[in-house]
Amino acid sequence: MSFPIDLRSDTVTQPSTAMRQFMAQAEVGDAVIDIDPTTERLERLTADMLGKEAAIFMPSGSMTNQIAIRLHCQPGDEFLCEENCHVYNYEQAAFAQLSGVVARTLPGVHGVLSPEQFEGTIRPINDHLVRTRLVCLENTHNRGSGKVQPFDTVQQITSWAHENGLKTHLDGARLFNAAAATDISVAQWSQLFDTVSVCFSKGLGAPVGSALAGPAEFIQQAKRARKLFGGGMRQSGIIAAGALYALQNNVSRLVEDHQMAAKLAEGIRQTEGLMLDVDPVETNIVIFALDEQLGTAAQLQKALEERGVRTLAVAPQKIRMVTHLDISMAQVNGAIEVIKQTVPALTA
Repeated sequence: MSFPIDLRSDTVTQPSTAMRQFMAQAEVGDAVIDIDPTTERLERLTADMLGKEAAIFMPSGSMTNQIAIRLHCQPGDEFLCEENCHVYNYEQAAFAQLSGVVARTLPGVHGVLSPEQFEGTIRPINDHLVRTRLVCLENTHNRGSGKVQPFDTVQQITSWAHENGLKTHLDGARLFNAAAATDISVAQWSQLFDTVSVCFSKGLGAPVGSALAGPAEFIQQAKRARKLFGGGMRQSGIIAAGALYALQNNVSRLVEDHQMAAKLAEGIRQTEGLMLDVDPVETNIVIFALDEQLGTAAQLQKALEERGVRTLAVAPQKIRMVTHLDISMAQVNGAIEVIKQTVPALTA
């Protein structure tokens, strides 16, 4: 069995030999002055898959999310989001630092909000108040153990937003995982939102990059904002090729990651002192809590790493594990055995 087994994130994936060859052969041009043909192919394919008029390639999902928020809102506006979402917790409040926008958070259940929570959240038109402009959701939900947003719930929330004159944005960093788990296509999910961000460097296995998709005029404005944010790239086709290869080859296999995560979850259930944060596990993220008598998450993380299994402590008593294309079912079984051997030793 191959060690270490790296379950810290699906961002640790390495480009395969075939992907590297595809990238090396990519046709390139200057994407700022003119057009990079490979980047253009990626953007067209992404837009088509998401059912949007246009898409734009960017270095990161943080940039795609922040540019979407910037363009949907004006300084002094606010957007509504779930309190544990990525946009609010893991992007340095860039909406405030870069765009003069504030966030109003709502408490969800494993990242899922109910339509009723949005009632009464739109501020009245008043010179003293911020202006409510946008609803932002995340699917799948990272801190919610990869929870898939229920389609009907999302449909109700976005319909409410549009009926009340608000725009909608989806942080779909792992949207392809949501589609794989539900058999609801990424286009069906995307149709509910004005704009959608997707990431290529997580479960899809590309080394870098995300895309923002939406109306053609909006994406043209996003190109200008990308330049402002320092995201204008020259021969970007080399990295866009990795994302293009990922879309063409790695989407259907995401179900394998979900199967491995389900296996990990089974091992957690069988280990005394550990408890799954969300059960059943729906996609490729497994978060579990450990009894305080066993010590802290940081202590368990260290003990597991010493035995060749890399995990991530995400709270004082919580560990996250994420399956991906560089992990095999044999390694998952190996990780389970290490966990079962390590946890009892913590109290020895």
